[in-house]
Amino acid sequence: MVEFFEREYTAKEAYGRLLKYAKKYRTRLIIGLLAGATTAGSWVPIFQVIQPILKQIQTTEQYNMINAEVDQAEKSYTVSEDPDSGGKKSKAEVSDSFHADLKHLARHVSSEGSAQAHTKLPSWFKDAERYAHKLGIDFQDQEGRMTADLLLIVLFVVPLVMAVKVVTMYMNHYFLRWAGAKVVQDLRLDLFDHLQKQSLEFFGQTDVGQIISRSTSDPQQVSTVISQTLADLCRAPFEVLFSVGFVVWFAIKNHMMETLVLVLVGGPIFILPMALLGSMVRRWSKQALQRISVIVSRMHENLTCIRVVKAYHTEQYESESYRKVNVRYVKSLLRALRVELLITPSVEAVGVCLLFAFIIYCFMRKLAISEIVPLFVPFIVAYRPIKQLGKVQAQIEKGRAALSRILSLLDVDMSLPLAANPVRKQDFKDSICFEHVDFKYSSANDLTLKDANFTIPRGSLVAVVGGTGSGKTTTANLLARFYDPCGGRITLDGIDLRDIEIGDLRNLIGVVTQETVLFNDTIAANIAYGSPNATLDQIVAAAKMANAHDFIIAQPEGYDRVVGEKGFALSGGERQRVAIARAILKNPPILILDEATSALDTVTERLVQDAINKLMNNRTTFAIAHRLSTVRNADMILVMEKGVIIERGNHEQLYAANGAYRKLCDMQNSH
Repeated sequence: MVEFFEREYTAKEAYGRLLKYAKKYRTRLIIGLLAGATTAGSWVPIFQVIQPILKQIQTTEQYNMINAEVDQAEKSYTVSEDPDSGGKKSKAEVSDSFHADLKHLARHVSSEGSAQAHTKLPSWFKDAERYAHKLGIDFQDQEGRMTADLLLIVLFVVPLVMAVKVVTMYMNHYFLRWAGAKVVQDLRLDLFDHLQKQSLEFFGQTDVGQIISRSTSDPQQVSTVISQTLADLCRAPFEVLFSVGFVVWFAIKNHMMETLVLVLVGGPIFILPMALLGSMVRRWSKQALQRISVIVSRMHENLTCIRVVKAYHTEQYESESYRKVNVRYVKSLLRALRVELLITPSVEAVGVCLLFAFIIYCFMRKLAISEIVPLFVPFIVAYRPIKQLGKVQAQIEKGRAALSRILSLLDVDMSLPLAANPVRKQDFKDSICFEHVDFKYSSANDLTLKDANFTIPRGSLVAVVGGTGSGKTTTANLLARFYDPCGGRITLDGIDLRDIEIGDLRNLIGVVTQETVLFNDTIAANIAYGSPNATLDQIVAAAKMANAHDFIIAQPEGYDRVVGEKGFALSGGERQRVAIARAILKNPPILILDEATSALDTVTERLVQDAINKLMNNRTTFAIAHRLSTVRNADMILVMEKGVIIERGNHEQLYAANGAYRKLCDMQNSH
């Protein structure tokens, strides 16, 4: 189900907006990112010492081989005849000078190899060696081999480096998850605040379950992007970057420019499957989010209307309907999962192909082990983070889909416009005027209210009657400024309602509707809703006026009794009396009553009507009447039909006119 306000956002737009939320927590984000980069950068020193170590191993092997040849030459001592002496004499196959030359060659190869390896050591190692020598610690002996001192230092430094790595990894994950939780908290608060500002027209066009899903489960997907995906994103790219950077540096330094071609070609090839499959992941993930919203909507609707479900014995039908939407959601989820799981194997396949290309390249160049391994190790180290990047790409696309749904909701604005300089209005002095008011719902083709023109003097009772769809409730909603007219204006003491500070206007008007809605809270809290400073004595007094006190104290919990979801723990009459008590406690100068006594029995109706009559003294009341007997004493009765006021006057005048009002009266009297 796609809402009317749905739109698509580019990655730049979506994550740019998310960055604005994250900036508030930039200190911890930066610490987390730096910790991840530090963890990744710990590989660089290891890359730098690989070749020198291999060179030393290779040199030592050459030195041992030459010494073995010298020893073999010494053993190859033969006796030959000297023709000049006329007899036999001994002489060495290898003379002393030749023997000395062999030994010198071995030492030369060893020292040259050691020097070559030493010159290839990174600068930080040379600096460390120089400072260590001042302290009387030697890293290498005369033949270039590692000393016991260096071994002890390595045994101490390596655990220390690992400890630092553990700490930085912990900081990386903790700070990013902390920031993710805070960003999601802010997102949910902004979504809730944004929804509170929307007009009733917005809620008339949207599905509550869809809104709940967008405001709860979708931000959680964004939290995953920040807390987990960003943790990998700030570490894996650095590991890849350091690995590739070292390969480039090593290739330039050793005149292996062909390697750069592999890097330049291999990089885009790695990115290609992530880009292609990532867009598919985003599409199916968005559909899955839409369908989980349908699931939430169905659940919300079912539980809200559970009495109807029970009354019509449609539990099996509802279960089957829920099963179908659940199956559709799982299908979308599995489609997204199948595409997501293809990303890592695709990246691995590309990696294997590039690895074979690298091996063929090394074979054709006839490179030595000491030249291959320094290039090979960074590729191995980069393999895991490259796989992670495939998963990260999938999560980023999922996050983008969730962000698009969240931002679509945040960017729709159907709230009532607020005046730039609103007029403060603390009391009601004169009258309310409807001046040629027209109104049309955005989903309707025709006007719901046409040229409504009447005045409600202060302290009067004005009633509006008519059939279903005549515009009675719409007129009341316009008076309460739940909507704004599309033509004409409504004034309060000569001031357009649109120019009055909205909080002041709400304080001047109390509303009691036929469909009573209570919150899942105590009776006392429901009566005091909208009057946060009310005392218990004031709450009890309001309940007594609404004839609610007796049934409230009849229960052990009294005013602390929880009424349940929408007041289901109370009867219809009890709910209505609690709502009337709420309006009485607010004590507004203007009352809007939508047949507030219609849900009460005859005895209770009489008692509550008497309380309402007392409340209406010296107050202005606009009453929507379904029972015409309740409006006989109205100062003015408006008769509406199809959005038009067709008759107006008091009961006697309208009844004597023998028009639509009399027909309504006669119809009700006949029953």
